[in-house]
Amino acid sequence: MKLKSLFTAALAALLAACGHVDVEHYAKEKPTLEMSSFFNGTIDAWGMFQKRSGEVARRFEVEIQASWTSPDEGTLDERFIYSDGEKQRRVWTLKRQPDGSWIGTADDVVGIATGHISGNALHWTYVMRLPVDGKEYLVNFDDWMWQMDDLSMMNRSTMSKFGFDLGEVTLFFRKRAPGQPS
Repeated sequence: MKLKSLFTAALAALLAACGHVDVEHYAKEKPTLEMSSFFNGTIDAWGMFQKRSGEVARRFEVEIQASWTSPDEGTLDERFIYSDGEKQRRVWTLKRQPDGSWIGTADDVVGIATGHISGNALHWTYVMRLPVDGKEYLVNFDDWMWQMDDLSMMNRSTMSKFGFDLGEVTLFFRKRAPGQPS
């Protein structure tokens, strides 16, 4: 019986891997995402984490201060406030690679995040250290962002471990106009 369960789990993980959309699918979508243009200045975001059952487990708001030393290298300083009052900060360093792809680093990301842009879409993959109930887990993120217009972006991240979905993060971004209060 144990062998059958292991086979079923391996087959499910293999089938999940086959369902991947290539970022090039969005090549003709507008507006064309330019990282240093969209992620520039102050960006407000809000979102939620849903368990794989669909239950909303956590809601949050984020204020992002984005700046660039060149069109190919920038910083996203994210400040999270969760609905339970917890605060968290993540600072991403982003760099465009010679082939046009992006890499990103942050203190809670293991190694580097790798991203590819096509049309209005950005697809990131990375491993993040997540603290849960006093323990730390390494979780895979399959992170998709779609620029909707000059001021808005949607984000959907699937979290998994050992090929099994743990849940999803849904996030909405809105650029703040210069001088606009928070």
